[in-house]
Amino acid sequence: MLAAPCSAAVFLVLGVQPGGETRARELLGELEGLVRGIGFGWPEGRLSCVAGIGAQAWGRLFPGPRPARLRPFQELAGPRHRAVATPGDLLFHVRADRPDLCFALTAEIVGRLGDTAEVRDEVQAFAYFDSRNLLGFVDGTENPVGQLAADTALVGEEDPLFRGGSYAVVQKYLHEVDAWQKLSVEEQERTVGRTKLTNLEIHAPGSHVDVNTVTGADGGERRILRGAMPFGRPGHGEFGTYFIAYARDPGVTETMLRRMFLGTEETGPDPLLDFSRPVTGTAFFVPSADFLEDPPA
Repeated sequence: MLAAPCSAAVFLVLGVQPGGETRARELLGELEGLVRGIGFGWPEGRLSCVAGIGAQAWGRLFPGPRPARLRPFQELAGPRHRAVATPGDLLFHVRADRPDLCFALTAEIVGRLGDTAEVRDEVQAFAYFDSRNLLGFVDGTENPVGQLAADTALVGEEDPLFRGGSYAVVQKYLHEVDAWQKLSVEEQERTVGRTKLTNLEIHAPGSHVDVNTVTGADGGERRILRGAMPFGRPGHGEFGTYFIAYARDPGVTETMLRRMFLGTEETGPDPLLDFSRPVTGTAFFVPSADFLEDPPA
């Protein structure tokens, strides 16, 4: 989760079928070994996998305590835009610098679960030029790094049984690229709140950057750890961004989404939503590897 971005990723959301709970628990416990086994011969590939469990599946998979702030994704219906909520019991965020390693691990996960799980969404994503999205702007500029990234993403002593875990939200966005490209570069920059070529933040009240800036009671900025990546099928007219956010406090991500879709007293909704539409929305808790290998009874 905290590693530097990779050049390829697979985002896999599954539903666990009734009676498939035991197999799902076994797979989660085996996951770290699968990553080591598949990635062993190619350490430069940096294969990794983050696994999350949805709110409605948690009690089915783990009968003991549950993460304190795990809850389903809440649909948001704003004046012009809607953040949809979609089902999902398991999330696998597979990353590597080689797409074949991502493919191999994803195939192993799906094969081991077999008919005990149903694929709800599967997206193969990629790094695009210098970390740009398919609208042409650099993505993830404000991501925290080092210890700040850990403090941002990982649960601490506030929930000791789940220390080292994280809350994740995923949304699959589809872009209206033709409409976006009809804007001038200056209009695009005012919408995003950054320059397109140099990625410098500009003064643009109500822009995407402005709306997504959340401050706490102390005036400091509250952050999330983003792992969004582009995906697409040009032959099908599909251009998108798969958004994933990790946070120690899921309320930060939820506040950002409310500001984006509902607006605030100072601004309207995020203007980027006029060109980018979410078609999924699901929330998960990502336990530590130690928890998955040996969950408490």
